[in-house]
Amino acid sequence: MTSTPTAPPRMQPAATSSTSIAARAVDVVKTYGAGEAAVRALDCATVSIPRGRFTAVMGPSGSGKSTLVHALAGLDQIDSGRVLLGETDLSTLTERERTILRRERVGFVFQAFNLLPALTARENIALPLTLAGKRPDPAWEAALVDMLGLGSRLGHRPAQLSGGQQQRVAVGRALIARPELVFADEPTGNLDSRAGAALLAFMRDATRSLAQTIVMVTHDPVAASYADRVVFLADGRIVSELIDPTPETVLASMARLDGPDGA
Repeated sequence: MTSTPTAPPRMQPAATSSTSIAARAVDVVKTYGAGEAAVRALDCATVSIPRGRFTAVMGPSGSGKSTLVHALAGLDQIDSGRVLLGETDLSTLTERERTILRRERVGFVFQAFNLLPALTARENIALPLTLAGKRPDPAWEAALVDMLGLGSRLGHRPAQLSGGQQQRVAVGRALIARPELVFADEPTGNLDSRAGAALLAFMRDATRSLAQTIVMVTHDPVAASYADRVVFLADGRIVSELIDPTPETVLASMARLDGPDGA
């Protein structure tokens, strides 16, 4: 049984700039394959991600959810359009510059955790800074560990942790460098309902107490209801959004997307 993390205290927010938009995709096109096998995963997709907010991305299977997030995170090259992180146009960067940008300004939380089995929880959390030749800020590291309820587990390796504890380590790793933007791809997919609810509550609190910007891909209406806003995709385009969603309003919106008209 995993323990529920305590509510985060008020602390210094993530780095911000003068703009209220953390990231933007403008008329983004991304195609996989060629000829008759070509699949247009994104078809002139345009969306803005507000700074300091929790945004969920939803849509039917194959709608382009993960492709959109990968484009916003600088993980995938796009065919046309623009993707900006703050005021930085990712298309103007070299691959090395994009790698540095992801390391220094972006955090990732994956469904599969992706922890290194030979490292302790503390070492896994510090990994992004270790790779950059930096050390964690002791005060921030201590506050983050306390928020995540991991104080007694820092010396344990992933195999010695529960699924919920491993995912909280993954969240700590995403936040340790105080990134401008955190992307979470189905972060509760491998968790039981109790651990999943605790993680979602923490992510929601991180936006409210720390001004952290989070973008989460999910298929779960309950998970999406923790967000401030839900963006819906269909056929590679943004087709609608919800503000202050509930499980019921998310389900209704998804039902319309799955309907005969697809809208």
